[in-house]
Amino acid sequence: MKKAKKSVEENGGKLNGAEREAANVLRVVLEGDSKRRALASIKSLIYQPSVRNKKGTFALICQTLKHLPIIKDVLEAASILNTKWKQRQRELVYIIVYDILFGKAVSLVGDAEKYLMRHEGALRSTLKQLLLQRNVKTVKQLIALHEIPDVSVPRYVRVNTLKLDVDSALLELQKNYSVQKDNLLAELLILPKGTDLHDHPLVKNGSIFMQGKASSMAAPALSPQPGWEVIDACAAPGNKTIHLAALMKSRGKIVACELKKERVKRLKDTIKLSGASNLTPSSDIQVLNEDFLNINPKDPSYSKVKAILLDPSCSGSGTSASRLDHLLPSKTAVPALERIVYSTCSINQIENEDVIKSVLPIAESYGFQLAKPFPEWQCRGLPVFEGSECLIRTDPAKHGEGFFIALFVRKDASSECSNKNETRISRSTPGIKNAQRKKKRIPFISTNPFKMWLYDQLM
Repeated sequence: MKKAKKSVEENGGKLNGAEREAANVLRVVLEGDSKRRALASIKSLIYQPSVRNKKGTFALICQTLKHLPIIKDVLEAASILNTKWKQRQRELVYIIVYDILFGKAVSLVGDAEKYLMRHEGALRSTLKQLLLQRNVKTVKQLIALHEIPDVSVPRYVRVNTLKLDVDSALLELQKNYSVQKDNLLAELLILPKGTDLHDHPLVKNGSIFMQGKASSMAAPALSPQPGWEVIDACAAPGNKTIHLAALMKSRGKIVACELKKERVKRLKDTIKLSGASNLTPSSDIQVLNEDFLNINPKDPSYSKVKAILLDPSCSGSGTSASRLDHLLPSKTAVPALERIVYSTCSINQIENEDVIKSVLPIAESYGFQLAKPFPEWQCRGLPVFEGSECLIRTDPAKHGEGFFIALFVRKDASSECSNKNETRISRSTPGIKNAQRKKKRIPFISTNPFKMWLYDQLM
């Protein structure tokens, strides 16, 4: 009997730990939802060192999110929560209510568990009433009422031309699937929606990568040429890094920056899998475990950098909007720089068009202008400033994912970097020439040390 009691206590401790770890992760996820921008992916949050019970926590979060509309309806109808639970431990309440109504067991370790279990009868009774009101018999049917119809988006895969040519990949995949080439990106193949390729040999050996069409547009928009030196500013997990390497045809140098140590390993694994780490002596990928903002643009090591890809892993990180206005250097800082791509996985104007609008005068004063990559792409930037038609957007309702791309090019850039899939549009910029000529130092106050540093570089 004692042994059995100990087992129950240990199990309760594990459940309690998973509930609180899940609540912490859920708090970040819901905060991102409330701001209409993801602060981090669930998987990246789960794999943080602070989360010990990763498997249990991941399952609990996914199931709670799946049932969350029902959980909220039940809690509102039951009226059992006071201000303390609503404001301070809301996410933990959601997790525990999921366990009570749909899970297997609830540990009575914490105050929240004890409080909600005292109201178990009211919660279950309210759920039954909800089923009757919605005229459904099962919880599954109730969930379906809350689901948004799925956009019919096909499965995209990008062929890693470092290992395999597109036609060979097409022939291999056509042995088992219906496959066609994308009409915009030459290295992209289209398969039916829901096609599961996780265990396919071409995926496992790095010959193809499962990557959405929108995110696959960022590297071609930058259009790095063979022999160039390029910075991938926010590189992990590495899909765009190896895409850049493929576009450069194994010739040149890529500096791949990743701030988070735990993501550096993923980046290195992706590079190794792709074959980009075993290229010709004229090719090199250097992985830096640091914030790219710490790179000194006047360091001779970066004097030949011609292109920068700034694609934050999460546009809602709170830093992406400020990073772009930190990025644009003077001609003397990085004299060879010709192209900059800024992209996000956000659909919010404040993180996209508003950012570009705010930095465009700075960019133009130092010889850059917006270019229009993929002119045939119909979904462009919101018309909030002159030149926004150069920007690229993808619509989640139409394209299955939200994405944003802006391309800056130096006006006097050499013809070798011209991309047949882009056009350049000049806009009127009164006062810019005077700003260039005078470069008068004016007082500048900022709470961000890097903004102060960059200001000194530009002046």
